[in-house]
Amino acid sequence: MTLEHTSEVLLRERAHGILLQFGGQTAINLALPLAARLPHLEMMGLSLEMRGTSPEAVDEASDRQRFEEFAQRVGLRMPNGSTASTPEGVRDAVQEIGYPVLIRPSYVLGGRGMEILSNDRQLEAYMKEAFLSPERPLLVDEYLRNAIELDVDAVCDGDEVLIGAIMEHLEEAGIHSGDSTCFIPPQNVSKRILAEVEDWTRRIGIELGVKGCYNIQFAIRGETLYVLEVNPRGSRTFPFVAKATGVPLARIAARLALGEKLCDMSVPKPQTEAVCVKAPVFPFIQLRGLDPAPGPEMKSTGEVMGSHVRAAAAYLKARLATELPVPTEGGVYITVKNADKYDVIPLAQELEEMGFTIYATRGTSHVLRDSGGVDVQTCYRITEGLTPDALDLMRQGKIHLIINTPRNTGGAVLDGNMMRRLAVELNIPFVTTMAGARMEVRAIDEAMQGMPEPRLLKIATLG
Repeated sequence: MTLEHTSEVLLRERAHGILLQFGGQTAINLALPLAARLPHLEMMGLSLEMRGTSPEAVDEASDRQRFEEFAQRVGLRMPNGSTASTPEGVRDAVQEIGYPVLIRPSYVLGGRGMEILSNDRQLEAYMKEAFLSPERPLLVDEYLRNAIELDVDAVCDGDEVLIGAIMEHLEEAGIHSGDSTCFIPPQNVSKRILAEVEDWTRRIGIELGVKGCYNIQFAIRGETLYVLEVNPRGSRTFPFVAKATGVPLARIAARLALGEKLCDMSVPKPQTEAVCVKAPVFPFIQLRGLDPAPGPEMKSTGEVMGSHVRAAAAYLKARLATELPVPTEGGVYITVKNADKYDVIPLAQELEEMGFTIYATRGTSHVLRDSGGVDVQTCYRITEGLTPDALDLMRQGKIHLIINTPRNTGGAVLDGNMMRRLAVELNIPFVTTMAGARMEVRAIDEAMQGMPEPRLLKIATLG
């Protein structure tokens, strides 16, 4: 979708209006170029109106420097960040902010080129591949460790805001939202923070002058809320929100973009009896060599949904829909970074009580046995070249779930890559975050009690 192609279609169809906010980032990137071309199209006999959020508001939300100024003016909190269009500028920004940093190009799709960097070596490797220009600078942000990420889908008519849903990501902030499992309603967020999220969402929509839909990504570290970015368009979660709540959010957004007001609509009340879970679907079996560990760059190609009155049962339904098995017996292989070794003890104890055999590498095995009393079978690291290692156990059919929190240095990097690739090929489920591991254990407990029944989803009509 280019400016030239779009212009030709508009001329051929003799279009009198265009909506950009339902075509993702590609469409919204056309806002300013298309606005600049309107006089030329008018000379060719086309009287075209860009409906919905103005190109000026789109640019204010999308341009990093302008949005920082907007956030300061409106009273929003953002992580420390900077922009740079030269290698020296990037290095200076990283030096000022301090590691770890989240670095990404501006105006890109799916988090392409986005990485979390922890040291100068990783930065220099990134800079060799990066494309820098004044028109497309790199964005350098403080990476918020151990933060909960929220997604909010909302609509605004310029004066009033309707929040479709607040979604809590299962994975910590830094993993691309398209690759995250998320919950409606949030499961681990305080009422105070949720009230602040709602206040900031309304403030952003009205102060930006949004007319139609928008998406906001927030992060919570401790009890402090940050806004990460605002997308003045519909997000990939809009269909999920509609099915989860029963509110036809995209239809409402379209009518608002065309000039209607929320106060004149009969908006249905959202359902609140069930928890809904969105889970990503990955194409790793078709993409040989790609490390399946999630990160800031999007890798998923689809998503599925589960719904139930219990969060664990909703998650179980979503997991089953990805067509990866949920084990109820067999072996669990555990290898986690040092920061997670003691946190994984309760999960290992639970899995052992459920009848699973626990396997672990020496470091994890030592902690599980000595501090948790877990009867764990120790195996070698893959890079040690001794047997049995994780790959041997997986090929022998002894491993039915892998809990692996990746590390950034040492032999564990290669171990993790090889193990996750083989897991994909053998259809063995694996989790790479502690939050994901906790939810997986809860889902296994649900599955052992019997598979949850389907429930009917209803989307209300709009008056």
